[in-house]
Amino acid sequence: MNAPILTVAELTKTFTLHAIGGRRVQSLDTVSFTLAAGEHLAIAGASGAGKSSLLRCLYRNYRPDSGRVTLHTEAGDLELTSLPDRRMARLRGREFGYVSQFLVAPPRQGPLRLVAGAAQRRGLEPAAARAAAAASLELLGLPERLFDVDCSLLSGGERQRVNLAAGTVSPPRLLLLDEPVSALDPANRARALAVIERLTEQGVSVLAVYHDLAIIRRMADRVLVLDGGRLVAEGPPDKVLAAGHRALDDVMEEAYA
Repeated sequence: MNAPILTVAELTKTFTLHAIGGRRVQSLDTVSFTLAAGEHLAIAGASGAGKSSLLRCLYRNYRPDSGRVTLHTEAGDLELTSLPDRRMARLRGREFGYVSQFLVAPPRQGPLRLVAGAAQRRGLEPAAARAAAAASLELLGLPERLFDVDCSLLSGGERQRVNLAAGTVSPPRLLLLDEPVSALDPANRARALAVIERLTEQGVSVLAVYHDLAIIRRMADRVLVLDGGRLVAEGPPDKVLAAGHRALDDVMEEAYA
């Protein structure tokens, strides 16, 4: 296995639900794992298992209660949980990216401009960024007539493809994906999966949440299974998914195009 690009140690996160009397909910409970350079690591589990919370803690949309997240770079190791906000902001996009379930776009901004902006943040010059953005959107099947349409006017599937294009254009070394194909029809799902599959061929490390076991079997080198915020299984997909973990009872398995 290649050297690690990300090391997660004893990560814990709780939330206080003030609307129901301040009840505390454990979202992550001492989760530890490593992700190797160029590896595709899938996260599986039922709704509420902590999958999205894990990605948000790694990207530091959430601050964990305890534990360590270490990004291994050529310049040295970076402990992300304690990194100053400004330095963390500079890392985002360039060193690693995050594709959330829902596209967040500035008002009156079209797909081409949004994706080109992501490419520029990764070091491309404006003209090259615009060309790369157009190629990325075309690869994901977004028609050119929509390139300059306000993103808020796009359908859910179109917005998800724009989101994925922004995450994968001139891709960073590490990419976090949260259910990247959940809103897509079979034809566009196939396009998106092909784009994601090529990431590891480019040496990109991928940590992805999927709700489809068939996709995990196809895409992942390893799979983590979360249950109630705890890591209950880890290993090759065929071995882990065949073990019949209770945490996967409600996870679907669909044929993909």
